[in-house]
Amino acid sequence: MNTELTNVKMPSVEEIKKSVISKLRYSLCLEVESATNVDIFNALALTLRDYQLDGFFNTRKSQKKAKSKRLYYLSMEFLIGQSLRNNLMNVGLLQQARQAISELGFDFERITAEEPDAALGNGGLGRLAACFIDSMATLDIAASGHGIKYEYGLFKQAIQHNKQVEQPDDWHSTHSPWLIEHHSQLMLIPIGGRIEESEDIEGNYNPMWMDWKVIVGIPHDYLVTGYGGKTVNTLRLYSAGASDSFDVHIFNGGDYLRAVSQKIASENISKILYPADEIHSGKELRLTQEYFLVACTLRDIFHDYAQLSSDITALPDFVAIQLNDTHPALAIVEMMRILVDEHRLDWDTAWAITQKTCSFTNHTLMPEALETWSVSLFEKLLPRHLQIICEINQRFLSAVAEKWPDKPHLLASLSLFEEGWEKKIRMAHLAIVGSHKVNGVAKLHSELITQTLVPDFYFITPEKFTNQTNGVTPRRWIQQANPGLATFLTQQLGNGWVTDLDKLQKLKQLAKDSNAVEEIQSIKLKNKQALCRQIAFQQGIQVDPLAMFDCQVKRIHEYKRQLLNILHVIHLYLEITESGRSQTPKVHLFSGKAAPGYAMAKLIIQLINEVAKTVNSDPRTKGQLSVLFLEDYKVSLAEHIIPATDLSEQISTAGTEASGTSNMKFAMNGALTIGTLDGANIEIRDAVGAENFYLFGANADEINRHRQAGSHNRIYQNNDPAMHAAVEALISGRFNADTSVFRPIYQMLTEYDHYCHLLDFESYRIAQHQAQADFAQQLQWHQRALLNIANMGSFSSDRTIKGYATEIWGIGA
Repeated sequence: MNTELTNVKMPSVEEIKKSVISKLRYSLCLEVESATNVDIFNALALTLRDYQLDGFFNTRKSQKKAKSKRLYYLSMEFLIGQSLRNNLMNVGLLQQARQAISELGFDFERITAEEPDAALGNGGLGRLAACFIDSMATLDIAASGHGIKYEYGLFKQAIQHNKQVEQPDDWHSTHSPWLIEHHSQLMLIPIGGRIEESEDIEGNYNPMWMDWKVIVGIPHDYLVTGYGGKTVNTLRLYSAGASDSFDVHIFNGGDYLRAVSQKIASENISKILYPADEIHSGKELRLTQEYFLVACTLRDIFHDYAQLSSDITALPDFVAIQLNDTHPALAIVEMMRILVDEHRLDWDTAWAITQKTCSFTNHTLMPEALETWSVSLFEKLLPRHLQIICEINQRFLSAVAEKWPDKPHLLASLSLFEEGWEKKIRMAHLAIVGSHKVNGVAKLHSELITQTLVPDFYFITPEKFTNQTNGVTPRRWIQQANPGLATFLTQQLGNGWVTDLDKLQKLKQLAKDSNAVEEIQSIKLKNKQALCRQIAFQQGIQVDPLAMFDCQVKRIHEYKRQLLNILHVIHLYLEITESGRSQTPKVHLFSGKAAPGYAMAKLIIQLINEVAKTVNSDPRTKGQLSVLFLEDYKVSLAEHIIPATDLSEQISTAGTEASGTSNMKFAMNGALTIGTLDGANIEIRDAVGAENFYLFGANADEINRHRQAGSHNRIYQNNDPAMHAAVEALISGRFNADTSVFRPIYQMLTEYDHYCHLLDFESYRIAQHQAQADFAQQLQWHQRALLNIANMGSFSSDRTIKGYATEIWGIGA
């Protein structure tokens, strides 16, 4: 454990005030009297960063002295959210900073609200990575995250005329107070060019990568402080630039526009998260981004290792690389290129080093979602890497053929290449072959990887495959997002729960304590009231905080089944308006973004908003049913929604969700779950008890049998009138005068319904009805909420990272 950091002097309130004033004057050229809330935010962030830097230097000194094995976590996304409050909390300066800002005449809450969410990710993949780097620092693991410093995020979502509209998401990356640019450490990254066949002086094949262009990688460090301030690691983000302002030869030839366009093309590499890849230029940019990330990271890795040892063969003893999904899989190829071409190692030695160093996390169960790249694109951008991939494939398949001569079918299924009219490289196969461990992110997910996704890889190397169920950091998702609950936990358990979430188990003895249950109920009500105020401010809609808050907030996708949820809302609306049935007051809240090119998902967003407009304007639903879609879902918004939720919607089609992490965040904050046997839902249900989980729907095996039987049409034709009425309402003109608008949804449901909305509708309706009836019994409901909280200790990302460290990385934690 790093003990030197405990000697870093904690600043007093007066010292924080003096530092903020100093930063205003000498860094921002301002006096307090003329400073805005944004200025105060920047000055406070810079003040805190100085304190973090003291911890960072001490951390590096301690890690270097101990010769600690270092983990490099590569991810195309890090969805950090806002940082000020989280960083202050982790270093133990939150209250001092609050008081200092107040004494300077500013409102601390307004100051923290000025910070834009860092737009470095999209959804669960990026948020998981952010939780993981928090846990690595908290557990005193020598580690760094590595990603791209996107200038623009995916997009800022606006809802106009009930439709999603995408707007640029400029999160102020060029002047974030958290990012420290290291221009002196810039890296030259080759790309493009051609291969010239040649031999070395000993007659060995020695291909020369010629005529490549150069991208400049500029590293920027974001400091990651573990809880208690004892360890400060980094998230290193790379921005791209041109090697020169412009090509002088082209300029002198008179083509100024072409010269400048090459500079712009280089800088575009880190311009935006997930460029649209429906067209060739988008695909080229995306592959360039992935290569740019791994090439920059590998240069950092070999630079860091050179400070430690000159024995390149010992690298796996001091370095571990984790690939977060297939996007950084090129790290395997780039490592081989460096070891073979630059360090002149023989192939077998280089391959052994690469495999021992790299490990791979899979995040999908859908074969169509597994990343592939055309060979022709590789030939254009990465000709040497394509050669290496071919060599890896040839050696790998030769070994398979030799060991299993009676199973020739293995060669096609295991090949790194997908044959077809356009030959493609299978990045998941590359990641599996080049790694010593491959993990799924929930028990069911890991089982399905080996049984249905890549069973032949499991057959030949079963020892590679393992499970590490995802987790979330309680620092962000309880302590910061739900301070009322955090205070309750500290009163009951002491401070230790923040880093040892298993201590929540002790809360189970309070389930029959009416005072404790009433306090949980009061905390939830206050969180709901706060969310109601935000909704009233943003949308001008008054919501009853005593109503049940039923929330589904996540990326909009057919398999996540927001459509099933809104179909049930339509059913409730018809029950109230046509059958005259009253119900317990309920608020259905949705939030999430659809990919710009995903037409069905965007149409589902429109449907939700059209239904919301109809329901909320109908006087017959007043006091019974409200529907809301909160635009521009992001981490800071989730921090308001999750603590206020009564019923958490985790309703993906069984066998499609790898794990999910929002399910964990909701349950930790006292929401009961309605869900399918999918992803981590299964483990959450086992932990909290079946009686505290509203289970519905077909399981993964039943889904597969249903699809194979091709019985989608019969479900709609033969099932209950409630479902039929809800589906027919889509084209009735009730929610949009143009009856053709939602016909694509209607046709999908009634003709093929791949994600089995209608198969599960009746089961979902029954589970929803039971949950609504149970919510009327407030004491019992909040007893169960308390038990949910008590049983969620194993879903801390600290537990997950301990598993990775000991079982995959070979790092003691």
